Amino acid sequence: MGHWEDFWWDTTRELKELGLQEEFNKELKKMDTKHKHRYKDTRTRWEHAFGKVLKKYIKKNGSTN
Repeated sequence: MGHWEDFWWDTTRELKELGLQEEFNKELKKMDTKHKHRYKDTRTRWEHAFGKVLKKYIKKNGSTN
């Protein structure tokens, strides 16, 4: 697998393991309404949304482990 496929696999796996899939989907949907995210590619949008929900998770729980 190339690095692109690894990104999708790893992100999806981590979202499921941490139970963040619903928050991630909400964040992506919210990004649809923001002008600054309108022309970003899918990978960039996923990276942004994942980073945002992961940051909230870590702040709330202290760690990803």
